[in-house]
Amino acid sequence: MKQQIKQLFFWGTTIALLFTTLQASPATGRNTKKPNVLIIMADNLGYGDLSITGAKDIRTPNIDDLFMNGLIFNEFYANSTASSPTQASLLTGRYPASVGVHGMIRDNQENSWGYFQTESTLPMHFRKAGYTTALIGKWDLGFESPNLPNERGFDLFMGYMGDEIDDYFTHHSKGKNYLRFNKKEIVTKGHATDLFTNWSVNFVESQQNADNPFLLYLSFNAPGTLLQPVEDYLNQVRKRQHGLSSERANYIALIEQIDDGIGKVITKLNETNQLKNTIIVFSAHTGGSTAHGASNRTLRGGHQDLYEGGIRVPTCLFWKSQIKKGSLSHQVALTMDLFPSLSQLCETPSDQNFDGKDLTSCIFNDEPLPGNRTLFWLYRKGDDFNGKAIYAARRGAYKLMQNHPSEKFRLYNLTTDPHEMIPLSESSKYYQDLHREIHQYIQENEKIPWSENSNSSQLIPSTSVR
Repeated sequence: MKQQIKQLFFWGTTIALLFTTLQASPATGRNTKKPNVLIIMADNLGYGDLSITGAKDIRTPNIDDLFMNGLIFNEFYANSTASSPTQASLLTGRYPASVGVHGMIRDNQENSWGYFQTESTLPMHFRKAGYTTALIGKWDLGFESPNLPNERGFDLFMGYMGDEIDDYFTHHSKGKNYLRFNKKEIVTKGHATDLFTNWSVNFVESQQNADNPFLLYLSFNAPGTLLQPVEDYLNQVRKRQHGLSSERANYIALIEQIDDGIGKVITKLNETNQLKNTIIVFSAHTGGSTAHGASNRTLRGGHQDLYEGGIRVPTCLFWKSQIKKGSLSHQVALTMDLFPSLSQLCETPSDQNFDGKDLTSCIFNDEPLPGNRTLFWLYRKGDDFNGKAIYAARRGAYKLMQNHPSEKFRLYNLTTDPHEMIPLSESSKYYQDLHREIHQYIQENEKIPWSENSNSSQLIPSTSVR
């Protein structure tokens, strides 16, 4: 009887999902001029962990198709090496520190390093433009009002609240169930990745005859650092690939499970005649964790590092018949550029103050952005950082960075030294200029408290420490 109740609850939430979205977008024979938007984000995805990016032991045919039939960004970065700040940048088009998110937001305030503070978000903007908005998957920006998904612009939220999930099947973290249907806690069976896939398929199907276009943000927890795939996927990997470590095999299985899920969503878009008018973005919240089976190819470092392996992520943009197949952009871009770019692509202009840039000239004409902008990263955490932050800045080929608060800053030329192994002189003009710009960035962006009760930020790193 208990099992039947759980199954009834699952189907009840699915029916409620369809009802909610249909109410938001009346079925009256849609023929909208504005495109739908589907943003797909993996978590902790290695730069070399798609077959399209060189992996020999992974099969990702559905993601590969998006890359091959759209535009590949060759130098695309997450806004942070942690998922909360990157998600904040995606939803605001701003540097994460400027909206109060320096590191991971957790329900344990003693180990939480951000408080999301903003007046407008990407889903709020698109909802004003007539879009039905949905987040399915991971929400990483708060546990209480006003930082709940429905309060930050999503008409529908079905997914997981919080940082890293402790069990993909129970959907618990530290003994708590964080699975939600809007603001309601739910209990249902299934691997989280499969739930997010099925809910997304249902959402897409519900929108096929709606008057309004939709914005769907599909935010996976996987591959993450919890190596817990569905057994069938793991068995397929082990049968096909011999000699893999346990970590690598589990990690590959999680990615192939995501790929299958993405394939199901795209198939449903095609079956409902919506694919031709849907912009699809694929990216990742952070780089891969090498301690958990990921490969960032030849890039140094990984998740929680400000080396390239921690922040450079495989990214593509697909729009059937609109974006040229096999396009390649060498423009250096960040997650925060997606909001202003999607606004322009969908002809929903915004007068918001973005840190990100509109990339449409790069997307359609392969034209670089004017000027030579400096880009910044920071990451704050507890543990061995003791609540302090690390910083990086890049302008052109030059990148100045530290990977621990106690370290000196080091300058690298990413053109001649892409592996970040040969630090350049501290007397270099590039070193001095970027170091000064990091100071200016901190002064301008860390005025926003990173804690709900905080009124001060970390002291600016001394030039004598470097």
